[in-house]
Amino acid sequence: MDLPLVVGVDGSEPALRAVDWAADEAVLRGLPLRVVYASLWERYEGSALARDLGKPDARVAAEDVVRAGAHRARARQPDLAVGLAALPEAPEYALLREARNASALVVGSRGRGGVSGLLLGSVGLYVAAHADCPVVVVRPGGDNQARTAVSGRVVVGIGDEPAAEVPFAAREAALRGAVLEAVRAWRCPAPEPAGHPLLIGGPERGYGEAEEEAAAEVLEEALREVPAQVEVRRRTVEGPAHKVLLGASRTAGLLVVGARRRPGRLGLQLGRVAHALLHHALCPVAVVPHRA
Repeated sequence: MDLPLVVGVDGSEPALRAVDWAADEAVLRGLPLRVVYASLWERYEGSALARDLGKPDARVAAEDVVRAGAHRARARQPDLAVGLAALPEAPEYALLREARNASALVVGSRGRGGVSGLLLGSVGLYVAAHADCPVVVVRPGGDNQARTAVSGRVVVGIGDEPAAEVPFAAREAALRGAVLEAVRAWRCPAPEPAGHPLLIGGPERGYGEAEEEAAAEVLEEALREVPAQVEVRRRTVEGPAHKVLLGASRTAGLLVVGARRRPGRLGLQLGRVAHALLHHALCPVAVVPHRA
């Protein structure tokens, strides 16, 4: 049985935009959608309703939040199979458990504001760093609106040791009928002093030419097994990787990066590039895990 696409909700508008994106993505993949709300907070809006129904405040709020998310998904994609779960748990741990039986996990980029906004931001960061499945953080574009799952090209950042992110990005591009743009950033070396032995008697080469050629080789190797039916564009760009990919996110429909899971390592298992993209990209960002 195909694993569902899971989307985490908290009742905020960014989370509901994540539901829209996840509903479209589930239809693209031919998968059911599972809408999940998890919280241990004891106070919510709707106390009067809770008294009328004879239920605890938290239970009423949780049911309202998850039902609103499921209703949003069904309104957007009427034929989509939608399941829902309200879990009285800490959201980061509940979502990590959900991720073990999910094809991917989708979350919004912000919460309801105040402390909730900070908590949801940390939850999204935590699950992106630790989940066993790909995690998509639905970030808004420059117009503060989330792009649909079918809009724009798919961009994949090619790191030093690309792995699971390339097949994932290729599948996403194929599902959308979109171009796959593979980007490899490179940096010019620091200038050598005049008379350096490596510069004497050797062939003349343009500044940074060797680095650009090496970047192109990494790019070609990473794309070696991409299916022929996927249209691929290759880009080698001089500059810091996070700035290069942030620039690409302005016109992308989805930005894909890898994240190494290092056994036994404590703390967040995200590199600086993925961390910057999750905070600042102008399109949804997919973080695809692979084991070191």
